[in-house]
Amino acid sequence: MAARNLTRAAARAAGALATLTAAAVGIGHAGPVATAVVERRRHRVTGRGSFRASARAVELHRNLTVVDLHADSLLWGRDLLRRSSYGHLDVPRLLDGGVALVGLAAAIRVPWRPNLDRNADRGDLVRLIALSQRWPRPARDGMTDRAMFLADRLRSMAAASGGLLTVIERRADLDAYLARRAGEPRLTAAFLAIEGAHALEGDLDRLEVLARAGYRMLAPSHFLDTPFAGSAHGLVKGGLTALGRDLLSRAEAAGIALDVAHASSATIDDVLALASRPVVASHTGVRAAVPGVRNLPDDQVRGIAATGGVVGIGFWPVACGGEDVRSIARSVVAAIELGGVEHVGLGSDFDGAVSTPIDASGMPLLTDALLADGLSDEEIGAVMGRNAIRVLRATLPA
Repeated sequence: MAARNLTRAAARAAGALATLTAAAVGIGHAGPVATAVVERRRHRVTGRGSFRASARAVELHRNLTVVDLHADSLLWGRDLLRRSSYGHLDVPRLLDGGVALVGLAAAIRVPWRPNLDRNADRGDLVRLIALSQRWPRPARDGMTDRAMFLADRLRSMAAASGGLLTVIERRADLDAYLARRAGEPRLTAAFLAIEGAHALEGDLDRLEVLARAGYRMLAPSHFLDTPFAGSAHGLVKGGLTALGRDLLSRAEAAGIALDVAHASSATIDDVLALASRPVVASHTGVRAAVPGVRNLPDDQVRGIAATGGVVGIGFWPVACGGEDVRSIARSVVAAIELGGVEHVGLGSDFDGAVSTPIDASGMPLLTDALLADGLSDEEIGAVMGRNAIRVLRATLPA
């Protein structure tokens, strides 16, 4: 019953997102006004005002390299260099939370009223968001152009940050940034990810275009099945197609990690059988803690671990089972018991039309919750970021 309630809550949230955005466009709001309406309703922080961790956790957290594998903050049009009173993530809050690195995802195509069970290819929610923010015309309609526009959005903010925000594209970028941050901890960085291979528009040659734009993680499917792979929320839910198998090999060669967070079970099995590089589930849960189609069964957690990859535990109730940081910690522990402490990380899904117990500034509370669940300092350091750094070093181009 609890799992069904979580699924219904997720469906209501996604439906409300579509309705609110459409309403904002329909009444003529433009720019940040339309999407701010959505953000204030959907990107709630259920634990706001209680971000006080223990002295022990604060001291430990200060010495961690915290990595969040997935956030959707680029989509909403906020200037992430400015602290916002709504949403989950911006650079000031990343700095407050000691977050060293975040994967900023480009959601390229979302159907009208998305749900977790079965989505037909009807409507285009991202186009409504693009219209409300007055994106350039090519980015309103073209899937590749959307990805390029969002990459440019991140680069523009990094260029204007005075060095506070770094974009990571290569292994050398990562190493140089981490060395700099060791002496200047009030820095943060981001890498680009794509949520759904719709950005390729069915053309594998566009993968090179996206790689040149700096994308370093790619999910072959999101809410819809694609020509490359089935989605956990699609109509067919098939595995990798012949085109998808080519995508996997070409992405690995280009230094782009495969992300199976929204993939169908058949797709995940195919990726695990064929991958030669570590596989990532950037933002998910585990069924050992929370049942549901959105979360990974035991064998696939172990399979991702066997590739050397990492499972990023999500912060929203459908993924972690509750509305407090203890729920996130419990899911982390369940994933560790399945895949080993070297293969578990964080994937908040901040600003992904979900509610979370903390925003980016509250990350020390999660360190506190992991301490309370009995993890050692070394284990917490691995989960909070060291595992993700290892995988990125293994997948980023040299």
